[in-house]
Amino acid sequence: MFKIFPGFHLVEEYQKKRKERRLSDDNTLSNTIKILVAIGVSLLLWLLPTDTFGIPGLTLVEQRVIAVFAFATLMWIFEAVPAWVTSVIVMVILLFTTSDSALWLFKEGYDAEQLGTLIKYKSIVYCFADPIIMLFLGGFVLAIAATKTGMDSALAKVMLKPFGTQSRFVLLGFVLVTGIFSMFLSNTATAAMMLTFLAPVLKALPADGKGKIALAMAIPIGANVGGLGTPIGTPPNAIALKYLNDPEGLNMNLGFGEWMMFMLPFTILILVIGWFLLLKLFPFKQKTIELKIEGEAKKDWRSIIVYITFAVTVLLWVTDKVTGVNSNVVALLPIAVFAGIGVLTRRDLEEINWAVLWMVAGGFALGVALNETGLAANLINAIPFNTWPVLLVLIGSGIICYTLSNFISNTATAALLVPILAVVGKSMTAELAPIGGVACLLIGIAIAASMAMVLPISTPPNALAHGTGMIEQKYMAKSGLIMGIIGIVLGYGMLILLGKVGFFG
Repeated sequence: MFKIFPGFHLVEEYQKKRKERRLSDDNTLSNTIKILVAIGVSLLLWLLPTDTFGIPGLTLVEQRVIAVFAFATLMWIFEAVPAWVTSVIVMVILLFTTSDSALWLFKEGYDAEQLGTLIKYKSIVYCFADPIIMLFLGGFVLAIAATKTGMDSALAKVMLKPFGTQSRFVLLGFVLVTGIFSMFLSNTATAAMMLTFLAPVLKALPADGKGKIALAMAIPIGANVGGLGTPIGTPPNAIALKYLNDPEGLNMNLGFGEWMMFMLPFTILILVIGWFLLLKLFPFKQKTIELKIEGEAKKDWRSIIVYITFAVTVLLWVTDKVTGVNSNVVALLPIAVFAGIGVLTRRDLEEINWAVLWMVAGGFALGVALNETGLAANLINAIPFNTWPVLLVLIGSGIICYTLSNFISNTATAALLVPILAVVGKSMTAELAPIGGVACLLIGIAIAASMAMVLPISTPPNALAHGTGMIEQKYMAKSGLIMGIIGIVLGYGMLILLGKVGFFG
């Protein structure tokens, strides 16, 4: 996370506490055991006879992928090491043991049919520079430039001003503005910035009033839900979009603007529902609130170019189907412009949240491994998903995603589930068509992942808000569970309706 961002000290403190907790004496033994369990299970799966799995035609390479997939799943769930570290380890293991550039002992001396199809090493390495990674990189660069020019603080001030001073409308302002910022900035950065603006307000409210809880909860709800509004709002969106648009897979050609056409109204609706819920659960004792947000937008020539470039980039993203310029390509425009005028520096590049990008890349690598080895196809043949009730596959995947995302990174959850469900969906195209098609299955995962906000550990925005000391865990669990149920029910309802009217083609 770039250090110039308002509220960075909150993120830094949060990351410091997480690291201390992970490295504490109490957790060292626990983490060691978790790592050994993950390695043990993976080795067992690696060494078992192939016919043990009950998958006809299973090859040695596919068996290795199963073992690596199990390792990634356990490590992401256990969180014994940071999620991005697991992603990098997974990619290295795949390269050295399952690719056409693997060590000789993993590919020579085997019968070709027994060994199976080796993954092209370029396919795995390309995951680090997948077009979706460029899309996120462009989003990070826009956030950096917005912060350096003061545009973020100025926008927050302008956007919150229309909500006046009545407590309930100030709360609505924080929910909506946090949500809007989260569509283009990282959820963590947005939560940190908005909590910084909120801090003086929280101090001014009565100590015995529940309004403080409502305002503090407005930030994680706004940040988590708001990320759904655009493909760059949160990694699960981009992961789902990658598989929906894969030319060699589903090839749905769903654009940035098309995503926003249906997801933006849904996001705004859920944010407004969140506002009503917070007012109901945590009513204000003080009826008016005075907001004071520091910071002004700069007016030098570089800043003006930043404002114009920001607007042009967003416009090109929204109209990608009209202009014909892919949203991943558009993301490179602000990088080139800001670097060219000196707003984006080497130091800024060092502060980009590379951990998120590597985390996403690791998930893509698992998807490549599942598909290129033929394991995904074999799993579909071995497990006849197309004979299962369609609603079981649809609702079951959403519940699994929601449950996992409350305990591990929503990016890790999407990275695990989307590659498998993409293949499942392709094999069930006819069965899924009446209730929204494959898009309903994969976009549903993105919605379920973002609606998981029951615990302080569920998302960084939750953890940052909990760190204010204003929110007890029971309050977060109550509001988070209600929001999750409402969001998932309405989300799948929307997707099924769009599918029935032919929106997804």
